[in-house]
Amino acid sequence: MNFQRGKAHEELEINLVPLIDVLLVIIIFLIVSATFARTSELQINLPTAEASSPVDKPLVITVEVDAGGRYMVNGNEVAGGDVAQIAGALTKAAGNGKDPTIVISADAKATHQSVVNVMEASRQANYTHITFATQTAAGS
Repeated sequence: MNFQRGKAHEELEINLVPLIDVLLVIIIFLIVSATFARTSELQINLPTAEASSPVDKPLVITVEVDAGGRYMVNGNEVAGGDVAQIAGALTKAAGNGKDPTIVISADAKATHQSVVNVMEASRQANYTHITFATQTAAGS
């Protein structure tokens, strides 16, 4: 059924003026950005330095704690294992070195108190740089 018999159909047309306006703006933007891209490139030759690497390596003291609660400072076993004896062993291992780094390498089954004892001994010996040794998992 055609209910609009008497009406004349208007032809649909695409208005190209807004399309041309948008394209002109895009072209202007591309031209301006291309000009800035070329001026921002600088050819720079950086100077080279031939400085030697530092001769002084930081002093590292390794403290190993096993599952039984035994302590080894740089491979030497600490007799007894109380905080004062560990602090004495750390001081002896440091010798005349200044501000050593204490690396705590504790067994996974070692008690927390054993590790805390090493940290407390480091504090008593006035060594503030403490870090922990870890290993990656076998499947990683």
